[in-house]
Amino acid sequence: MSQTNGSDPKKPIWRRYVLWGMPLAGIAGIFVAGIIFWGGFNTAMEATNTKDFCISCHEMEDFVYQEYKGTIHDVNRSGVGAVCSDCHVPKDWTHKMIRKIKASKELWGKLVGTINTEEKFEAKRLHLAMNEWERMKNSDSRECRNCHHFDSMMPEFQAPRARQQHLNAMETGQTCIDCHKGIAHSDLRDRADEEYLEALEAPRPEFIREIPQAYLESLARVEAKEAEEEAARKAEAEAAQARVAAAVDAARADERAKVEAEMAGTATESAAGETGGAASAGGTVAANIDWDAVASADMTLFYPGQASFEWVQNGRSHGGARPLTKGGDQCSTCHAKELEMIGNKIVTGSDDGGLEPTPIPGKRGTINATIKAAHDDENVYFRLQWMDAGHNPVPFVDGGKMDPDNQIKVGMMITGTGIEMGEQVGCWATCHADNTYMPFDPGADAIAASGDIATQLHADKTITKYLAESRTEIELRGRNDAPLGGWDKPKEAAEIDQLLADGTFMDLMRVYADGSAENGYLLERRVVNEGEMAAEASLGADGMWTVTFSRPLAGGEGDVALEAGQTYTVGFAIHDDFAAARFHHVTLNTSLALDNAEATINVVKQ
Repeated sequence: MSQTNGSDPKKPIWRRYVLWGMPLAGIAGIFVAGIIFWGGFNTAMEATNTKDFCISCHEMEDFVYQEYKGTIHDVNRSGVGAVCSDCHVPKDWTHKMIRKIKASKELWGKLVGTINTEEKFEAKRLHLAMNEWERMKNSDSRECRNCHHFDSMMPEFQAPRARQQHLNAMETGQTCIDCHKGIAHSDLRDRADEEYLEALEAPRPEFIREIPQAYLESLARVEAKEAEEEAARKAEAEAAQARVAAAVDAARADERAKVEAEMAGTATESAAGETGGAASAGGTVAANIDWDAVASADMTLFYPGQASFEWVQNGRSHGGARPLTKGGDQCSTCHAKELEMIGNKIVTGSDDGGLEPTPIPGKRGTINATIKAAHDDENVYFRLQWMDAGHNPVPFVDGGKMDPDNQIKVGMMITGTGIEMGEQVGCWATCHADNTYMPFDPGADAIAASGDIATQLHADKTITKYLAESRTEIELRGRNDAPLGGWDKPKEAAEIDQLLADGTFMDLMRVYADGSAENGYLLERRVVNEGEMAAEASLGADGMWTVTFSRPLAGGEGDVALEAGQTYTVGFAIHDDFAAARFHHVTLNTSLALDNAEATINVVKQ
């Protein structure tokens, strides 16, 4: 019988130790394999995040990539461009994996040729865009905020509208994609249903964030800087105006001296009239008003083109529709500091919305005017002044003058009560898409064929401005290619009368180049009544128009009574250069009050 020495040979160290029931060698092998697998998997994953991979299929390179090239995300002053994955793939692991899994549908679409032609791609384009809009909305635009965080957005480097909207976004719970669609590809917002957009872009309370202190400090700095620049600009303008006035007065004095040397008696007064008249003296309309003692307010009137009340409420055409209709913002909230830019774009037909299909060569985009207002115990007085700009013939009107009898017309509206968004938009509430020269103008034949409707509206060949409250229905969205507006849907006469009695109308005063005036109101149509009003207009030798007009404070039918302690929303329009209909310049909503320095137009007691 054989014998052993009682001891077994020792196992190798990689087999001697066991962890979790597995030899150390096996664990080490799995660890190494895991590193190799993870490295390869991560390398492959990152390779799919490159621009070259994304545009490796012709669908992306031929259709989407061509739109991306040259955009602000491709080429910008910082020199840092964003590629596909920066916007469409989350950075963190969990959401990245979820996105990659969902992207498998895109691979399937590639295999079966869902979008392999431009026609197929365009047919699916809105659906694909909506998928991305919803993903970004649900994540609070997470990928946008990887680069563009509110904490780093300083108002000093933003346009006035942008700084205000970013402030609104933080306060109400908006997110980037609500406003910034189509910044790297074609904007499909105008192809989406209005109800869908309204639901998608609605504020979410969970997105509300505290406004960074740095943002508030930057906002205060830029507003102070702008106030200083505006004060300097106003001082320079007043100094220039004073120099012009002094030169005109000196010329008149010289002329009077010459005339007095040749004639006696009343020759001085006659000579003054022949050399341009006293355009700034107030004349007989406001003879009791010392205009030199009244502070002026600056107004910028801009060219609006075919921007109608329907247009501003339609989110597909106007990005500010939601802040206006849902957020309660005024037009001036976003646009007060960019009127020159807006007017210049629209008047030349270069705006993105196509608001001027028939540009008038040489027509100015804005008119800078000054307004002074005063009152006594019975009447209110207004004096509006601006520089003439010469004549630019209208190419689509024989003779080049739309209203040859009136070189200028001035209109002022005062908002009554019960008008939808009246305090937000002012006179814009009366401008509709089916008014004269607007995109859905029905034309003379359709008006004549409307029978009783035309009779009720006193309409011959044109549809004047009106209030939506006077219609049974207003088409805002143009569903099924329906014309916007509601010119042919007036309420019954008894309902119109009740609206007038309730104060739901727009008080309207108009002054013409010869000093004649009309007092009336806008409701179902433009009505001219026998309301008391006085006016005068003159073009001075210095090239400045001066229009002065007055009416009783209490007014009469169709007049908004002006009372102390109340603030009113008003709007002004200037038809210069023989313009008519919509080819005018207008103000945004403007506040007016008696003896209240907080109002834009302070009507001071004298």
